[in-house]
Amino acid sequence: MDRMAGQISATHGRLHPADDPFDRRILNVGDGHRLYIEQCGNPEGRPVLVLHGGPGGGCSPFMRRFFDPAHFRIVLFDQRGCGRSRPTASVEANTTQHLVADIERIRADLDIPAWLLFGGSWGATLALAYAEAQPDHVTGLVLRGVFLGRQRELDWFYGGGAARFFPDLWARFQDPIPEAERHDMIGAYHRRLFSEDAGRQGRYALPWLMWENALAGLQSAPVSHAPAEYARAFARLENHYFSNQCFLEEGQLLRDRHRIEHLPAVIVQGRYDMVCPPGTAHELAEGWPGCELRIIPASGHALSEPRISSELVRVMDTIRDDDLRDGSASAGSA
Repeated sequence: MDRMAGQISATHGRLHPADDPFDRRILNVGDGHRLYIEQCGNPEGRPVLVLHGGPGGGCSPFMRRFFDPAHFRIVLFDQRGCGRSRPTASVEANTTQHLVADIERIRADLDIPAWLLFGGSWGATLALAYAEAQPDHVTGLVLRGVFLGRQRELDWFYGGGAARFFPDLWARFQDPIPEAERHDMIGAYHRRLFSEDAGRQGRYALPWLMWENALAGLQSAPVSHAPAEYARAFARLENHYFSNQCFLEEGQLLRDRHRIEHLPAVIVQGRYDMVCPPGTAHELAEGWPGCELRIIPASGHALSEPRISSELVRVMDTIRDDDLRDGSASAGSA
C-alpha cells in the first residue's frame, strides 16, 4: 500500500533540505532482477534504510528529506519490478522472501554492519519481515501506517470495510467489474491486470490506483490520471502480493515479534488512517517494551500528511540528537 509516498509537497518547511545522492548503483540480485540503489547524506554517518510502500511504489527524492544529511547515511532502493529497477512490473521471482534476501544482499554490498529501518505501509511490513529474519543487523525501527499483511486487513480495504465510509468511491472501484465477480475484488482485478492484453491491463490499472489514492489522505483529491507504465507496475505488483497474502503466514509478523522485542521502535500512525486503520499499529505495539506508538490527530495514511511528515522528522531528529549526546555518530554506529 502507499501510493502517495512520493508526493510530499516541497513546501513542507519541516523537512530537511534536498540532498543529492553521493552514490548510485545497480545491483544484480539474480532471477533476472537488477535493483536501483542510492545513498545520500553522510557516507560516515549512521546508516538508515528507507523502505518504500506499495508493493509496487518506488523511491522518491522527497523520501531523503526526513533525515539530517549531516548525520545519517541514507540508503534507498527500488524493490523488484518497481521504479528504476528492472524488469519493470515483473512478478517473476518476486515475493516477500525475495525482497528480504535483497535487503540483506544490499547491506552486505554496502558493507553496513547494521542499520535503522524506516518504512511506512507496505514498507513497514517489509521492515518487520526483514528485522525478524535478521535481528542482529537491525538497530531499530521507525514505522508509519502499519500494515501486517493479514487477511482481515485486506478484507477491510478490498472486502467492503472501508467502503462503508466511501460508498461513492467504492462504487467507482467496483464499476469496471461485473456484479457476479464483485465478491472478490482482488481476484477480479487480478484476472484483468494479468491478462495477455497489455491494453486491458492498463485500463484496469488506473481504477485500482484511484481507489487506494483516494483514501490515503484526509484532504487528498482522487487521482484521475497517472503515467501508464507507473500505474501498470504499481497495480500489477500490489495485486500480485495481495493475491498471495503478501507471501506471509497468517499472523506471522505478530507471531515472530519476540525476535525483535529487544529493539527500539517508534510507530507514527494517523488517527483517521482509512487504508491501514490504527488498530493494527496498536496490536503491534502492545506488549513491546521498547516500542512507542504515536497516534497523530487529524491525519490519514499518506506520508504526505503534514502532521505525519512533521512527526517523522521529529522522530529522526530525536534519534540524531540522542546519538550526538551518546557520542555514537561514527560510521555504522547503533
